[in-house]
Amino acid sequence: MLKKHNKIKDYSKIPELCPIPNLLDIQKTSFVNFLQRYIPPDERKKQGLQEVFTNIFPIQDFTGNLILNFVSYSLGECKDSAYGCWEKGGTYSTPLEVKISLISKKTGEIKEQDVFMGELPLMTENGGFVINGAERVIV
Repeated sequence: MLKKHNKIKDYSKIPELCPIPNLLDIQKTSFVNFLQRYIPPDERKKQGLQEVFTNIFPIQDFTGNLILNFVSYSLGECKDSAYGCWEKGGTYSTPLEVKISLISKKTGEIKEQDVFMGELPLMTENGGFVINGAERVIV
């Protein structure tokens, strides 16, 4: 009977060519940059939500007499923690309010108002979202 010699290659001895990035940190950092939650409105970069709103506005009516301008947005405080929302079957989110100004070209009048746009889900420490008590992950 012939003896079989298995040659096992051990790749663990090869030096690491480049560090493996923490993919969860990349996703969490990207979401923080998207929201720019703790940055004052006048210091926000044109990225994420700020970029979305600045690209949509200004909006004009069909007569051209009224112009709706975006001023800033703010994110309110969460009603509960991520764990509390998970436990109670709620959604871990924050209220999104947008400050807009309405300009009348006829009268020159400018009205500013905060408009509630809805609840924006927040990312948990694990990189997921708690929606209706279930943790969801966006891939």
